[in-house]
Amino acid sequence: MKPLIIDSEITLIPYYPNYDTALPWYQDLDVCRQVDNIDCTYSLERLQKMYSFLSTHGDCFYIQYQGVLVGDVTLRNDQEVCIVVCKDFQNKRIGRRCILKMIELAKEKRMDQITAEIYPFNTQSQKMFLSIGFIKTGEETYTYQLS
Repeated sequence: MKPLIIDSEITLIPYYPNYDTALPWYQDLDVCRQVDNIDCTYSLERLQKMYSFLSTHGDCFYIQYQGVLVGDVTLRNDQEVCIVVCKDFQNKRIGRRCILKMIELAKEKRMDQITAEIYPFNTQSQKMFLSIGFIKTGEETYTYQLS
């Protein structure tokens, strides 16, 4: 995989083990709740298992914003998209631009749709996905039709 340039601010860097940078993103209780609906932070072991799964079941990237790694995004082989942007960089339209790039990648892979699982309390993510064109298709499922 090669880096994917989104715009002058954002580049998606193919996953490589970089736990010292990524672990702090998952040390924020609010972020962990948004991602996994848990009330604890990630251990190094949990982070390693997560990245091992994501990187072997799809295209996993770090999100580089203005030269700094600020999160990760994955287009899984099962057509699910997953994204995390660390708290300090949320509300800068980073997630929106990354998801739009994942839609492009899904089209290149000839997927017919992509889905996102979003917890009911995560209204910030729900609004962002709906504004892009995803439709709520289940209690926690949002779907974007590609064909």
